[in-house]
Amino acid sequence: MTASAPGPAHDRGTRVTRVRVGAVGAGWWATSNHFPLLAARDDVELVGVCGLGPGLGAIRDRFGFGFATESIDELLDADLDAVVVTTPHDLHLDVSLRALERGLHVLCEKPMTLRAEDAWRLVDAVERAGTHFLVPYGWNYKDFTREAKRILDAGRIGEIQFALTHMASPTRGLFGGDPTHMLERWSTDTRPEPGTWSDPRHGGGYAHGQVSHSSALLFWLTGLRASTVAGRVENAGAPVDLFDAAVIRFDNGALGSLSGAATLADGDKYQVDLRLFGTEGVLMLDVERERVSLRRYDGERVEVPIAPGDGEYECLVPPARFIELITGASTENNSTVDVAARSVELIEGLLRSSAADGAEVRIHD
Repeated sequence: MTASAPGPAHDRGTRVTRVRVGAVGAGWWATSNHFPLLAARDDVELVGVCGLGPGLGAIRDRFGFGFATESIDELLDADLDAVVVTTPHDLHLDVSLRALERGLHVLCEKPMTLRAEDAWRLVDAVERAGTHFLVPYGWNYKDFTREAKRILDAGRIGEIQFALTHMASPTRGLFGGDPTHMLERWSTDTRPEPGTWSDPRHGGGYAHGQVSHSSALLFWLTGLRASTVAGRVENAGAPVDLFDAAVIRFDNGALGSLSGAATLADGDKYQVDLRLFGTEGVLMLDVERERVSLRRYDGERVEVPIAPGDGEYECLVPPARFIELITGASTENNSTVDVAARSVELIEGLLRSSAADGAEVRIHD
């Protein structure tokens, strides 16, 4: 096994029919969502899993991985086509870069990185590698959000002048150190790693953990990029932020507001509410009340039909789409590396602004 240039299976012109997948990270989210989905596919071979702890062998056997290892290099050198990265947040960059250097396709959990500079390093690395890179934001793949995207791409609201983005979720325990509700919601016995979610040194907190979803949905739908942000975060007694609020200026001159709250009651439906005001109309997207509404200033009204329950968060499509991109069964990536980078740089700017007593900070030159 070598760590040099990728072999024939990874050549850009080669069509892969059975994707050889390795996994780096074997925690609660990987074992409750990604691994079961991938293990059930006939076009996937789970080659190896890399992780830490005495339970790694049991995870290998449970999902049918060929081997288990604590060495990232051993895994990445195992003639893979793709790697799934579900390590703690602050380790995403190193693992993803090493995979891309080997010419591998990468599914990397969000937040993709914690720093804007690192996010754009990954953008450049993906371009050099010429491989697929997907960040699994589940709402970006819903039928109703895809219809909202079509409405916006058709110019139905004109140029965006103001964008409201709000998210709230029943995650106060996750960020406060008690993952009981998460274990019940996702029917898993693998506990979330506290350092990932409730330690600020490793990217814990609501902004990285949840606003990463709503902001990535905004950036994918609109194509906007934030240029400045002024914001505040509040821990409310927790070790990391539970509440986030920001005023944003986008590159096109539009104004925006962003908010996040971790303290919905356990069992409540997630809130993700986007309201986009343009020169020709308004688009409203609300996952809690399950609506997408277009209101044009010429009087046209459009209500997108949404099946009851479809607004609930799930991450079933992204892992499947990752495989379909590699095999050529699909070309639709709704959560590309550049969408993730725009989310990372906004969140980093929000946290920098809060640390500077709410001063407006520039996000990029």
